[in-house]
Amino acid sequence: MTKPLSEEQAFKVFDTILRSDDKDSSKESLVSAFLIGQRVNRETDRELKAYCLAFDDELGPPPVADVRSLTHYGEPYDGNTRFFRSTLFVAAVRSCYGESSLLHGVDWMPPKGGITEEQMLKFMGANTHLNPLQAKELLEDKDLGFAYLSQREARPSLFSLIGLREHIKKRPPLATTEKVQQLVRAKGREAIVAGFYHEGYEEPLLMLMRRRGVHSGLVVKGEEGALSMTTRLRSGNASKGLPVNYCSGFRSSTAASALEVDGVSRQSFSIAVNAKDYGFEPTDTPRTDRSVSKNIELGLAALHGQKGPAYDRIVLNAGMIDHLLGCDVAEDVNSALDRAREAIDSGRAPKRFLNYIKASNKMK
Repeated sequence: MTKPLSEEQAFKVFDTILRSDDKDSSKESLVSAFLIGQRVNRETDRELKAYCLAFDDELGPPPVADVRSLTHYGEPYDGNTRFFRSTLFVAAVRSCYGESSLLHGVDWMPPKGGITEEQMLKFMGANTHLNPLQAKELLEDKDLGFAYLSQREARPSLFSLIGLREHIKKRPPLATTEKVQQLVRAKGREAIVAGFYHEGYEEPLLMLMRRRGVHSGLVVKGEEGALSMTTRLRSGNASKGLPVNYCSGFRSSTAASALEVDGVSRQSFSIAVNAKDYGFEPTDTPRTDRSVSKNIELGLAALHGQKGPAYDRIVLNAGMIDHLLGCDVAEDVNSALDRAREAIDSGRAPKRFLNYIKASNKMK
């Protein structure tokens, strides 16, 4: 398919794909060809908006959590295959000072089939079958403040396409759009953070975030295209293009609810974060090499105060994201980083993490 689709055409095609229960192999081949063609030709903004519209509100309007601030984390659904994945632990840290976080994803996703938040939570015994209403309750719990939703429960039609995605061996357009979702809304400020790898996707992702009407949006070129910024030095022979730790986004100064924001007063920014500028010693990123238990071991040790590369990455990603999103008491980067360190060193962050595992299993 060489000609871009209009927003209406793209919506109709993708809506038909999502609503179809037909497993006819010839139709699956046509759908595969369509999705591959969309990615090869690079999806237009109109097409990306249409994909979001097609799977929005599949289970009805999202519930609204009574929280002051909510960050939606859009990690790549296909996980990490090499490096420590920190976002789950960052969410526990940020919840200690009132910055609630909603994570979403799957257990396993092609093409990488790497470590995901769902794998880690399952390994530790958490309930990963929550629905959006249950996630809302966990977000509102003053002893928790973060939650995880599986695509299996939140977007069943998208989840049903995993087999097809494995067959086509490429990331389809929905690998971009599924990262920019609001499965639960907030009465207070909302932000979306998403990871990216290939240059050129940062602006489409930010466009989708603006369309969502959030106060702040941020894209991060972390390691492996994930959200985790690193403390390692950039190699002298690093490839051309945007460096790892490149961040681009927008933020709003208004304190109105995200349900009311009009997007007029947003401030855009971009920065390549150099951790050394903020007092971090350069260190290589811990390797996990698809080991869920190793990733958990590193994360929990850091949450319990063990200093080292994993600890530094959790602090860096918590404090820097607070700062870039314009969160309360985070205008000064070093103050934001100190607040993240205090959440860990005081013992509050690991307690929140364990509380989440227990509370998720009490949900019926």
